Order: sequence, then structure tokens, then C-alpha cells
Amino acid sequence: MFGSGREHNFTRPNEKGEYEVAEGIGSTVFRAILDYYKTGIIRCPDGISIPELREACDYLCISFEYSTIKCRDLSALMHELSNDGARRQFEFYLEEMILPLMVASAQSGERECHIVVLTDDDVVDWDEEYPPQMGEEYSQIIYSTKLYRFFKYIENRDVAKSVLKERGLKKIRLGIEGYPTYKEKVKKRPGGRPEVIYNYVQRPFIRMSWEKEEGKSRHVDFQCVKSKSITNLAAAAADIPQDQLVVMHPTPQVDELDILPIQPPSGSNDLEADAQNPVL
Repeated sequence: MFGSGREHNFTRPNEKGEYEVAEGIGSTVFRAILDYYKTGIIRCPDGISIPELREACDYLCISFEYSTIKCRDLSALMHELSNDGARRQFEFYLEEMILPLMVASAQSGERECHIVVLTDDDVVDWDEEYPPQMGEEYSQIIYSTKLYRFFKYIENRDVAKSVLKERGLKKIRLGIEGYPTYKEKVKKRPGGRPEVIYNYVQRPFIRMSWEKEEGKSRHVDFQCVKSKSITNLAAAAADIPQDQLVVMHPTPQVDELDILPIQPPSGSNDLEADAQNPVL
């Protein structure tokens, strides 16, 4: 940290020749961390939160584990350890279960995917003639009770979302939604199509996108749209094909609308009025 070959800002001496290596870390926390180099254990001082102690350990590259951290607030300690465990576990699920479905979607030309997590015991039996009408046919399914239990906790879903963001994915949504499993009954409507009632179960879902130009994909360039109707009288009189005509009319401002001449109500002068004032 103090070698001449290092160019990090926090290893450069100040005006007094002192090195500042714990900037942002309070004296109480730093004193507790110094005990780690003597005893191998850090005891969280009273009044110091576990996240604050965790941040200091990460800064000083000290492993944050149950064997090195001792504190009275076991709930906060377990929360941090669960976050670490959830991150490792989700990275495994991502590589083994989720990524293959993403690859399958990409190979079919899709740039996003919607994955529903069902349990090992869930059975999906849709009626071929009357399938669900909510777009579930475009969803991909993972049968895994372990992954279902993992996403049951909102904290784990937050960890998973942060991991997906770090991996470069966008428009990430994780939550719980109803998913149709099997047909319960069919209602007959007089003179209409039968209404099929499905049984729905609440299951976790993941939705993500890797589209690079999502803004352009939904953009409509109106200059490239060919009109099939002639709305310009000058083009009609000159017998110019409408497809070859580019009309550039600026959008009228409020003050321009106020000074537009009032058209006479007589129907006989409609054509003359239109010729004098082309449609904007």
C-alpha cells in the first residue's frame, strides 16, 4: 500500500507526510478493526450498525464472516450473511437454470424473456382448444422447488436483481404473479364462445431484456409512411404522384392558430378556401 510504484490516491502522503488509509471510517470502527489483527475477531461496538462495519471490512479487504464478526444484533448479522449466501446461490441458479432459457430465446431472435418458476410438483395441463388468453404461451418455465423457495423472499429478489444489473441486463422485473395450471370448468354462454376457467397459482417470475436499441425499436418514422390519400390540392392540380411528394408543414403555434382566418360557413366556398389555405 505504501510502495513507490503504487499510484492510488489513498496511499499518497498528505502535507504532514502522513498516510490516510481509512478515509470515511470512524475512529470507533477503526479501533474495533485493529483488534482483528491481534485476535482475529472484530467485536461490533455499541452504536455501530452492521452495514457500517461491513463497509469498513470491505474497504480494508477483511473477510466478513461469522467466525470473525461478533455482535449482539444477530438479526442484522444474519441479514448480511444471507445476502452473501443469496448472491452466491443466485449466481449458480443463473448459470445452471436461467441462462440456458435466455440462450434459447436469443437463438430464436428474441431480445427479452419472461421466465416463470414453478415447483417440482406443479402440473401444467392446458386445453388445446381453449388455452389461456393472457399471453402465458410466450413464457418459459423452470420447474425447481429450490428456486421457487429462493424467490419467496423479497430480499433474495433484490439480490438477484442487483446481480442481473451487474451482468448488463435491462428492464429487470422480479415478483410474484398468478400462472394458470389446469382447466377447472367451462362456462357456456348463450350464442357465444365458451368461457374457460383456469386454476391459477402464485409463482415467482423473472423478466429481463438485453435489447441494445429499445428506443429505436419502438420509434415510428412518419416521413417514411406513404399516404394513400391526396390531402394537398397543389399536388392534385399538378398531377404529381403523392408518393413522390414531400410536404414540410411546420406545426402551427398557438399565436398562429389565433390569427387563422375564419372560414365562411357556406358549402360552395369550401374548395376555394382549401386552395387558399392548404391543410396543415
